[in-house]
Amino acid sequence: MEAQVKLTADDIPSIDWRGEPITEASCAGCVHARLRASGGCEPGRSCMQDAYARRIDRFFRTWPELANEHLAHGYFEVRAIAARHAELFRLPALLDDPDETVRMQLALRVPQRLLLRMIHDPHREVRIRVAQRIEATALPSMLKDPDYQVRQTVARRLPEALLPLLMHDVDLQVRLEVARRLQMPSLWRMVEDAAPEVRRIVAERLPAPLLDALATDGDWTVRWEAAGRALGHVLERLLSDEEPEVRERAAARQAELECTHG
Repeated sequence: MEAQVKLTADDIPSIDWRGEPITEASCAGCVHARLRASGGCEPGRSCMQDAYARRIDRFFRTWPELANEHLAHGYFEVRAIAARHAELFRLPALLDDPDETVRMQLALRVPQRLLLRMIHDPHREVRIRVAQRIEATALPSMLKDPDYQVRQTVARRLPEALLPLLMHDVDLQVRLEVARRLQMPSLWRMVEDAAPEVRRIVAERLPAPLLDALATDGDWTVRWEAAGRALGHVLERLLSDEEPEVRERAAARQAELECTHG
């Protein structure tokens, strides 16, 4: 029986990507057998034939110049990790790779002209990475992406002048990002957002003289946020709010203003 390579500190069996044990004989037949002979790889720790991604990664970190040779490997982990180290001009061949793990690596490395070809990738994680890297001028092409996390990423990077295009997005997380960045006068248009979480952010950022509408908000947490910044008649109204937490916050705001103005 062939001697199987021993387990290492990783405590994971040395199995190749086809599910076969890595043995002394399989190492001898490997295309990189010469590297083992010189100590350049170590089965069970650094091996590109292993199914364990960490061992594949160790191999290519040691031998990045071999990455180009394995971009068409049958195992997706090998292709994905090789793509981290391969020369850029070799990466376009992987744009239509069947595995999203490989395409995610491409989205982190390819130049902008190729990144544009990935904005409609079928996998959301790939498109999220595209949205993180694509030039701001190209972000509008992803405004209607079907996945909310892609649109949320777009909202974080979109030029401020275009943010109103997402203020009515169907997803709360997207609108929260918009509310955190949107400037006046467009911010005022979000005081009627359906979600109190959004209106609370608006109450944090809206100019104090414009907090009137939020002082009568149906959600007490929005009124509480407004009470911390209110002035004049708005503050007077919140001092008699039906919720004790809001009245307490308003009283603290009043005391703050009195102290400031002597």
